[in-house]
Amino acid sequence: MLEPRTADGKVLWHFTMSLDGFVAGPGHGMDWMTGTTFRPGLVGEYAATTGAVLGGRDGWDAYPDPGGIYGGAWKGPLFVLTHHPEDATPTPGVTFLNCGVDEAVRIGLEAANGKNLEVFSPDIGRQMLALGLIDEIDLHIAPVLLGDGVRLYDNPGGAPIRLHGLGTGDPSGAIDVRFRPA
Repeated sequence: MLEPRTADGKVLWHFTMSLDGFVAGPGHGMDWMTGTTFRPGLVGEYAATTGAVLGGRDGWDAYPDPGGIYGGAWKGPLFVLTHHPEDATPTPGVTFLNCGVDEAVRIGLEAANGKNLEVFSPDIGRQMLALGLIDEIDLHIAPVLLGDGVRLYDNPGGAPIRLHGLGTGDPSGAIDVRFRPA
């Protein structure tokens, strides 16, 4: 069992993911998460330990609601990394950034004020992994196979990224997940 979340000023790449590796359906659809349940208190832990959120423009354009993060349980600075901030609709509490991911992380961590910076973007997360800027990857595997949509990690031709499991006896051991069709 994993320990409760802590606000350690980490950079967390955080998603609920389908068993086949998608974090959103086609068109960034999230209706596939309906009916998925989480450990009691989990959302509150993330809301309490998150100091700032960094997302991408595609996700923002699909869900332009800064008050919807963690069902409205979280309030704080939200940064959207985009190549075209000039055509983004100004939104209270949202800062549109046009910079490199390393600068976005610096800005986000400063705004998080000692709490965690959560990254809600597959593309930004992939870039951050390549630069060594991710401290932890937090995934919640939903019992669904989507077959299409936005993948957590897509890097054709790239080298594998080795990870160490947290809260497990063997940090390089496989994690067993078992489901049966509903």
